[in-house]
Amino acid sequence: MQLGMIGLGRMGANMVRRLQKTGHECVAFDRNAESVKAVAADGATAAVSLDDLVKKLKKPRAIWLMVPAAVVDATLGQLTGKLDAGDIVIDGAIPITSTIFAARKTLPQRNCITWMSARAVACGSGARYCQMIGGEKETVEHLDPIFKSLAPGRGDVSRTPGREKVPGTAEEGYLHCGPSGAGHFVKMVHNGIEYGLMAAYAEGLNILKHANVGSGTREVDAETTPLRNPEHYRYDFPLADVAEVWRRGSVVASWLLDLTAISLLEQPSLERFSGRVSDSGEGRWTILAAIESTAPAPVLTASLYQRFISRGEDDFAAKLLSAMRFQFGGHLEKAAGAK
Repeated sequence: MQLGMIGLGRMGANMVRRLQKTGHECVAFDRNAESVKAVAADGATAAVSLDDLVKKLKKPRAIWLMVPAAVVDATLGQLTGKLDAGDIVIDGAIPITSTIFAARKTLPQRNCITWMSARAVACGSGARYCQMIGGEKETVEHLDPIFKSLAPGRGDVSRTPGREKVPGTAEEGYLHCGPSGAGHFVKMVHNGIEYGLMAAYAEGLNILKHANVGSGTREVDAETTPLRNPEHYRYDFPLADVAEVWRRGSVVASWLLDLTAISLLEQPSLERFSGRVSDSGEGRWTILAAIESTAPAPVLTASLYQRFISRGEDDFAAKLLSAMRFQFGGHLEKAAGAK
């Protein structure tokens, strides 16, 4: 099957390579000419512009957008006058916002898959992708060969009891979630959950890291809370080994824990990292959806706020707390890092 790919970042380029390996034909374009040359060397057809890409695709065209969220609207606007009714646009960008939906409505066709988002999982034959898809049933079925080629398949994951009686593609690693926007929504919440899981691992392992606080000395003054039972906190845990043993049959085992174990083994003190954690939007949109639908999400909300804190977004609030303590009680700030 033929597919046009616009956007050849790490994910877009690897998707092209995967599709080429499985017998599909890809026409690829990116504003970075070197990125186009790289996938062309692996068998893809190079396009030098959007016009060139559209001309090289057979009707009905299928085009996958894997561009940064900030340029989705502009890219769709440029495509509007180049496509014909019946052509398909697969939007692989991140946001689920009214502006993006409005931009999609400018397209001349209506059989547009509005979202496919994927996470790469390691496998011997190259990157594969879990996919959440939204769009019209007939269009999704038409593109099934593409989705199936990119999906991880069942692999060695054990079947959910009773799943053999349920039709569908979910256990193959891709799912038609519903009409336009449904795939966006499911992937958005997926990433919100990811924030919470990551925060849980980080907080738990941080508690283990500080479990030797009773072995040190603490200042004795009015500004320091005394440690009630220091003998209870004299453990020096090998965090890399803890993460490793949790991977083996533990209820908290997961791919994220696998990655955590790799990081702690490579660099136990994690000195390569500053601790500044970005958020690309999905967590925020998940929380907004939770608020508007009155679906409580305290864990996911706290994990998002923790990312804000990691970037110093609470520095002024912390200074104001310190200032108030000084004003009402003459409390002086302790040196940074003091307990």
